[in-house]
Amino acid sequence: MNYCAYKIIQKNRNMKKKFEITVPDGSTKVLLHACCAPCSSAIVECMMQHGITPTIYYCNPNIYPESEYQIRRDECQRYAKELGLEMVEAEYDHEDWLCHMKGLEAEPERGGRCLKCFRMRLKKTAEYAHKHGYSVITTTLASSRWKSLEQINEAGTAAAEAYDDVIWWDQNWRKGGLTERRACLIKEWNFYNQRYCGCEFSMSAGHMPKEEQETPESEVRN
Repeated sequence: MNYCAYKIIQKNRNMKKKFEITVPDGSTKVLLHACCAPCSSAIVECMMQHGITPTIYYCNPNIYPESEYQIRRDECQRYAKELGLEMVEAEYDHEDWLCHMKGLEAEPERGGRCLKCFRMRLKKTAEYAHKHGYSVITTTLASSRWKSLEQINEAGTAAAEAYDDVIWWDQNWRKGGLTERRACLIKEWNFYNQRYCGCEFSMSAGHMPKEEQETPESEVRN
């Protein structure tokens, strides 16, 4: 563990916990699907504060263009490295992702395309967990107010149900002051702060909720 990670962990342990989290099977090892560094930041900090060591699983074939994917990946890697955490990068195949989304191009945010995208990414997360000995999976997608918690939990539950040894952790990562803490960490770490969810369809204002179009730069999407 490097000095930076040690100091952060000590700081976390000294922070007043605003709420308690409990891993479903009591494990201290969790596979955390991460969409970006900003959304991961407060969740990872909270986990470490509670003695949980997450492995970051970066599986986001939806992100377009590839240069955007690389920027977001590198920011996740930077955060993980500073904290002494492992990060695993899944294969990036945007063309395959587009094939899976065929016919859903005109769907609005929080619509059928988002659900199918969640299912695809969390299915791969559960598969990796099963193959590499992780019994619990969760996702930073659940921290975003732009996403449907119902869709995320539906996708996560379905992904975990395919394996007897994998559990979906349906923690609401928007509570306990984590949303406010995320905003602070974005500034502290000077994270790259994206202005759209990830795919080319979310880049079009016509597919975004009106309030999202007017979001200030301090906000982040995943």
